[in-house]
Amino acid sequence: MIQVCSQCGTRWNVRDRQRSWCPRCNGALMAPVNAPDPRWSPGATSHPPARPPGPRPPGPRLPQGFRWIAVRPGPPPPPRRRRRDLGPTPRYADIPRWGLADQVAPIPPDHDGAAKSGPAPVTVRAALLSAIAIFGLAAAVHIVRYVLLLINRTALLPPLVAGAALWLGVLASLAAIVAVILTAVVTTSWLIARRAAVYQHLGHDDPRPTWALWAGCLVPVVNLVWAPVYVIELARAEQTYARVRGPITAWWIAWILSTAVSIFGIATSFTTKPQGIADNTVTVIIAYLLGAGVLALLWQLLDAFVRKPVERPLHRWVVVGQDSPQDRPHDQPAEPASLPAVEQDQREPAA
Repeated sequence: MIQVCSQCGTRWNVRDRQRSWCPRCNGALMAPVNAPDPRWSPGATSHPPARPPGPRPPGPRLPQGFRWIAVRPGPPPPPRRRRRDLGPTPRYADIPRWGLADQVAPIPPDHDGAAKSGPAPVTVRAALLSAIAIFGLAAAVHIVRYVLLLINRTALLPPLVAGAALWLGVLASLAAIVAVILTAVVTTSWLIARRAAVYQHLGHDDPRPTWALWAGCLVPVVNLVWAPVYVIELARAEQTYARVRGPITAWWIAWILSTAVSIFGIATSFTTKPQGIADNTVTVIIAYLLGAGVLALLWQLLDAFVRKPVERPLHRWVVVGQDSPQDRPHDQPAEPASLPAVEQDQREPAA
């Protein structure tokens, strides 16, 4: 008599004995496949015998050829996209150079023109030279006028000579005023452009706004303080203040003295007394000479800045190697190991 296990599917020959549990997996045995035994009749027993003690399997086992498949709830997932064929690996006969070129971005026009918007040093020198010549000519005209004033003390001057001396002095003064204004505008424009170039080379913008630079350099009396300050800031930004400190100081002192003399000359020019007119003429002559000296010192200060370009460093460091014995000429004697003593033994040193 053959009985089949309901869990592992093993066929057991139980012969004539009744069996209810599988000896292998302890599962329930199904009914025999042969002729039924009267002992298996429904009236024989109503309940299967008790399960023998022993460890139970962790879970139900499927027959051979079956397996559990986990399926997530919902619709099936979309099919995976098939990877596109990339084709064969590219090969180059030569080294490709499309990745070795340096792509240099163009400089914006506003940054490029910041350092080139000012006048050239030749233009500044021409303005300074013209102003110096006009100041010298004005001083010469007033010297001639003073000589005529001395002559006029004992003799009358012809009306033509007196009128010419008067109007030449006025025209010389007007020309000096125009020269001062033009020179101040040109030098201020150069200073602003130089500061913009220096600070752009350092990697940032000028800390002073442009309107402040114009106002500090062109407003009378105010420019006595701010214009030298702007020049000192430029020298410190270029790291050349130690070299140009002397020219800046001399120019500043001369400018203050010239301004004071000019203000005194303007204040005493309204007198009508002969001695007052003569004294005012002398004051104006001194003012023009001092103004020419200030412009000459400004020329020297400009050359001190122009001699050093913005991009060139102030110092150049050179590596100097030690001379080896082979590099020393044969006719040059070798240096002694120790120098002789200056004072002899048991002698007092020289005072």
